[in-house]
Amino acid sequence: MNSNMMTVMKKEFTRFFTDKRMVLTTLLMPGLMIYLLYSVMGQGLSSQFAGGDEKPRAQVVSLPASMESMGEDAPLEFTKLSGQQEQEAAKEALAEGDGDYQLLVCFPENFDEAVAAYEVTSGQPAPAVEIYYNSSDTDSQQAYTVMTKVLDSYESALANKFDINPGGEGYDLASEEDISAQMFSMMVPMLMMAFLFSGCMAIAPESIAGEKERGTIATLLVTPLKRSHLALGKILSLSVIAILSGLSSFLGTMLSLPKLMGDSEMMNANVYGVTEYVMLLLVILSTVLVIVAVVSIISAFAKNVKEATGWVTPIMIVSMLFGVTTMVDSLSKTEPVWFLIPLYNSAQCMNGIFSLEMDMVNIAVTVASNLVYAGIGVVVLTKMFDSEKVMFSK
Repeated sequence: MNSNMMTVMKKEFTRFFTDKRMVLTTLLMPGLMIYLLYSVMGQGLSSQFAGGDEKPRAQVVSLPASMESMGEDAPLEFTKLSGQQEQEAAKEALAEGDGDYQLLVCFPENFDEAVAAYEVTSGQPAPAVEIYYNSSDTDSQQAYTVMTKVLDSYESALANKFDINPGGEGYDLASEEDISAQMFSMMVPMLMMAFLFSGCMAIAPESIAGEKERGTIATLLVTPLKRSHLALGKILSLSVIAILSGLSSFLGTMLSLPKLMGDSEMMNANVYGVTEYVMLLLVILSTVLVIVAVVSIISAFAKNVKEATGWVTPIMIVSMLFGVTTMVDSLSKTEPVWFLIPLYNSAQCMNGIFSLEMDMVNIAVTVASNLVYAGIGVVVLTKMFDSEKVMFSK
């Protein structure tokens, strides 16, 4: 590699890695904060929706003998009510969410006899059970779900002519690999695109627009250093730092997703082998080169870091939208020509890798086209470095 280019890269690495605050905020904090955030969210959701040891408590009007005979096997604890006044008081307590009961269930009088005598073909209204609950109360919502399942089972038992999937296990043919791949392919590509772009935004504007703003880039431009070496040195060094930042966020995400989902068996990264990780690395490397080239060109046009960041933000939003396309089947194309579109091709390749459906042709087209786009970016940035009007604009 050219010594002048190495000098530029060494300068950029020295500027970055000797700044402890920048290393902390760019490399360490993203992954750590994402891990803590997702872990806390997962624990909070699990504790909110996890069922307690106590049975849900329901107040019941006209409790039929069929329900009362369940005894201790009943999934709910029933308390009998009588009288309209008690029913209204129970409704009011449910509405306010401050009572000791989660449901109010009103059966018709002589419910069992009415159900036994009812004929579906009669055209008459069926015996109706009224269940009052409060959907804003998680316990009440869960109790309602339990009660409806009990009644559905009771209704099915009245005419149990056949069963569906007895035992409930062994009928789902999806493997652990399939489930993990589906989860990762839905969530990670969009997150990864956002992480890579945010890593580039954290360093590229400061490296070019920041030097323009401080006037230090003029020192480089008056040296005998070739502009192409300067441009390539900037892009390569910034790409390395951006990749480190993106990998920090990526590791934080991969480690915390099982906690966020509340079931580590559903999110098992061990389903991926060396081939998948090598292909993912190639896609990430080529993608970062494109992003850094784009952000560097915008930074060279901008007069200061603030302006550069403002111009780059819409492009970051577009890259995240490309990541969202992996969640919509109609927007996920497989023809190689679609993989000539920068950023879109990277998101789709990541989706294919994480879903264990890699297309080597599309990955090759993506990596090759990204390298070409990065090369074009180097040429454009070189021309901009040659332009005094661009580099010394105020």
